[in-house]
Amino acid sequence: MNLKLLAVAVFVLAALSFNSVWAEDAPAVDRTATGGAQTLEDIMARQRQLKLDESFRSENLGDPASAAPITEQLGTRGGVSDADTYRSIRYNEFDARTQVRGPAAGVLIQDGGISWYKLREGPLITYGGGALLGFIALLAAFYLIRGKIMIDGGPAGTTIQRFKAIERFGHWLLAGSFIALGITGLITLMGRSFLIPVLGPDAFATLAAGSKWVHNNIAWSFMLGLIMTFVMWVAHNIPNKLDWQWLKAGGGIFTNSHPSAKKFNAGQKIVFWAVMVLGFSLSLSGLSLLFPFQLPMFAETFGVINSLLGTEFATDLTPHEEMQYANIWHSIMAFVMMLAIIAHIYIGTIGMEGAFDAMGSGQVDLEWARQHHDLWVAEAEAKQTKGDVS
Repeated sequence: MNLKLLAVAVFVLAALSFNSVWAEDAPAVDRTATGGAQTLEDIMARQRQLKLDESFRSENLGDPASAAPITEQLGTRGGVSDADTYRSIRYNEFDARTQVRGPAAGVLIQDGGISWYKLREGPLITYGGGALLGFIALLAAFYLIRGKIMIDGGPAGTTIQRFKAIERFGHWLLAGSFIALGITGLITLMGRSFLIPVLGPDAFATLAAGSKWVHNNIAWSFMLGLIMTFVMWVAHNIPNKLDWQWLKAGGGIFTNSHPSAKKFNAGQKIVFWAVMVLGFSLSLSGLSLLFPFQLPMFAETFGVINSLLGTEFATDLTPHEEMQYANIWHSIMAFVMMLAIIAHIYIGTIGMEGAFDAMGSGQVDLEWARQHHDLWVAEAEAKQTKGDVS
C-alpha cells in the first residue's frame, strides 16, 4: 500500500510541475469595452504561452446541433464565413463528419502542439539532460574522494553462487534493453538539436529512423525483462526492519562498516522498486505511444487525482492531448529511471570491488559476500550443510 501511495505521490508531483510549466495564467481582461471580443492583449498572451481565459469565445458557439452542414455554411470554395461554426470547430464542439475514420479524425483544430513542443524542446531537454550530466559529474567526484570500495583483507579466493543463469538472463535482458532504449530515446529527443549540426540532416535522418525502429521493437524485450525480474526477486525485496539499520549506517558506502543484509540490501531494494514502478509507468505510456489514440490514460487519471486531492486537472482531453501528455510523462519517467540505473551501474562496476561478478559469472568471492550480504551467506551455507547431511 505504501508503494502505491508513493507511486501516486510521484505522479501527482510530476503532474503538478508539468501543469505549472505548461502554461502560466494570463491576467484577467475587462471585456465591457470590447463587447466581448478578443483584444490584442489576448493574442500576445497566447504567443507568450500564457493560459488565457477564453470563455468569451468557447461559450459563444451558437447552436452547432442545429447548424447547417459545414459545406453549406462555408461553401466548397470558401463561401460565406460563419463565426459560430469556426468557434465550434476551434473548441471541438462541432459535429464533424470526415471520410477518415479514427478517434482523432473528428478533431479539426488542436493547438496544444505548440505548447507541447516548447516544453519538450525547452525545459525537458534542459533539466533532463542537465540532471544526467550533473549526476555523472557527482559520481565522478564521489569516486575521486571515496575511491573504490574494496574487500577488507582481500578476496578469499573461494566463491559462492549468487545468481543462477536464468536470473542473470532476466537481469541482462532488462538492463541491455533499457540501455538501448535510453540511447535511442535520447537520439529521438535531443538529436535534432545536438546531432544535426555534427552529422548533417541526411545522416541524422537515417540515424533517427533506425533509432525509432529499435526503440519501438526493443520495448517488448524491456517489458519481458521487467516481468521476469519482478517474479524472480520480489520476494527478496520486501522491506523489513533490517533495511532501516542498513540505511542508518549508510550501507558502508561512506565508511568501512558492513551492515548486515540478506540477499538484497536496502540500497538494492530501493533500486529494485524504483525500476519496477518507473518501468511499469514507462511501459504504460510507451504502449500508449506505440498504439496512437488507442490507450488514453490521463483524462481518467486526472479525474481520480481531482477527486482525491481536490485539484483541477483537465479531464476533457482530445486524443492529441492524451498523446502529448503520454510523450512528456514517458520522457520524465525515463530521465528519472536513467538516474537510478546510472547509480546502479556505478556501484556494480567501478564503485565496488567484486560486485560485477554477481551478474557476470554468477559466482562471487566468499569474503565479499560475507562483508556485504552476511545473512544471505549464512542461509546459503546452512542449506548447503543440510543438503550434504541428507
